[in-house]
Amino acid sequence: MTKPHILLIYTGGTIGSFRDPESGALKPLPFSDIRQFIPEIEHLTLDLEHISLPTPVDSSDMNPDLWVKLAEIIEQAYEKYDGFVVLHGTDTMAYTASALSFMFRGLKKPIIFTGSQLPVNIVRTDGRENLVTALEIASLQEEGIPSVQEVCIYFEYKLYRGNRAVKVSAEHFNAFDSPNFPPLGEAGVHIELNRKFLRKTNSKKPEVTKQLCREIAVLKIFPGMNTNILSSILKTEGLKALIIETFGSGNAPTDKPFLDLIQNAVESGIVVVNVSQCLSGSVEQTLYATGRGLEHAGVLGAGDMTTEAVITKLMYLLGNYPDISKVKELFSQNLRGELSL
Repeated sequence: MTKPHILLIYTGGTIGSFRDPESGALKPLPFSDIRQFIPEIEHLTLDLEHISLPTPVDSSDMNPDLWVKLAEIIEQAYEKYDGFVVLHGTDTMAYTASALSFMFRGLKKPIIFTGSQLPVNIVRTDGRENLVTALEIASLQEEGIPSVQEVCIYFEYKLYRGNRAVKVSAEHFNAFDSPNFPPLGEAGVHIELNRKFLRKTNSKKPEVTKQLCREIAVLKIFPGMNTNILSSILKTEGLKALIIETFGSGNAPTDKPFLDLIQNAVESGIVVVNVSQCLSGSVEQTLYATGRGLEHAGVLGAGDMTTEAVITKLMYLLGNYPDISKVKELFSQNLRGELSL
C-alpha cells in the first residue's frame, strides 16, 4: 500500500519560534530545527516533505498577498500530494483558513491548519500533538480517497471547519472553537471523524481564485457611539463593503441619522453586512424592531457566519464579481459550508 504523500508548509507563528535571550521576543526558527524538536514525525506512516515561505512571518503580519502565495504553493503541488498541513500563527489562523476555503472551489484534498500556544522548543509545548495529529488527519484515506476534503483547523484534539472557527483564548491550549457548527472530528485514543458534516465534491481538480478585494471596513458598534465615526468610515475612498458588528441577533441603534447613513451607503453601491458580536447564534434582522431598520435600509444579514468568514467571503466575492447584485446574491448562499441555511 502506498503511503500518503503530505506537504507541510511552514508560514511562521509561535510553533516555530524561539525566545531571543537578549530581547525576550519570539523569533522564527528554521524549519529544520522544528523537526528536531518533534522526532515523532519520523514514525508516522506517511511520506513527508516540507516547504517554507521565503520569509516566515508572525501571523499578525499575514495579508492577502501571502494568502495568494500560500494558495499558489498548494495549487502548484496539488497533483503531487495527498494532503497539506499548514503551520500558522494562531492570531490570524481563522482568517487565513477562511480565505483559503473561498479561494479553493471543488477541493478534494485536505488543507489542515495548525500551530501552538507555546513554542515547539518549550518542554510543555502543545505544538507536538497538534502537528503530529494534523499530519495524521491529512493522511487519512478511504479506498485511496482523502477522508477530509476541505480547509480545516486542528487544535487541541478538535478538528474544525476552517471558515467556522474562531480564536477564543490567548492563553489556554484549547484556543479555538466553532460556536455555530459541530467539530468535524476529535482525536482521543482514536481519531473520530464526524462524517455526516464533512464536505465532499465531485470535481477532479479545484478552481483556485487569487483576486481578493481589500476595500472592506469593519465597525463594531457600542452604546453611545458617535455617528460621525460611521460617517467618516463611509467616506473612505474606494470603500466597497462595510461590516457592522451589531448586538445580539443583529440589533443596532434606531436613530434616523445612523440609519440614513447606512441606507445612503447601500444606495451608493457599498455592500453593508450585519454580523453579530455574539460568539454563537445567528443574525435575524426581522426579529426585533432594532434590526428591522437595517433590513429596510438594505443591509445583508450574515446569518451565523463568523466575522472572519464574512470578511474573507466579501474579499473573494468583491474580487471576482463586478456586479454588486451578484455579490449580494452569492453572499447569502452557503458556498463552502460557512453558513447554515
